[in-house]
Amino acid sequence: MYFVRTASERDLEKVRALLGETWHATYDQLYGADKVRELHDTWHSLVALKARLARKDAEFVVADNGRDIGGMGYAAMSSEIPKTVMLHMLYVRPSCQRHGIGRDIFAEIETCFPDAEIMRLEVEPGNKAAVAFYHAHGFTEAGRTENCGQEQSGIPALIFEKPLSGH
Repeated sequence: MYFVRTASERDLEKVRALLGETWHATYDQLYGADKVRELHDTWHSLVALKARLARKDAEFVVADNGRDIGGMGYAAMSSEIPKTVMLHMLYVRPSCQRHGIGRDIFAEIETCFPDAEIMRLEVEPGNKAAVAFYHAHGFTEAGRTENCGQEQSGIPALIFEKPLSGH
């Protein structure tokens, strides 16, 4: 049984390993292993993860069973769009998928931003499992970008949004 809790610095090595495993399983067939490795080394470096963990207007959680981390999520208030929280990361280890871990992580993150009216995210169109997950959790397509994740990434993504409870 996995329990969702706030991440700490001692979790970051395991989170980084989970992200590497999950990204390769999900994106190698879309971008190739070399590109995935390059993105993972940049976007999921310990420095980048520590910066996310330290951010004040953000929530960084893990699903932990006492031995392993089965999933992780990270969201932060948008600095550009008022009353909007950006779900930047929601990943579940491939061997742990389809057991409710993603749902539990999402449910926790969804309640952490009482001032937010909208949750927004970017998802790779070819990641059919993620697209279906977000549709099942009330998201609708609100646009597209050619630079997922950061400026000039060159990775296209769908932009999904969902109104948050009470708004």
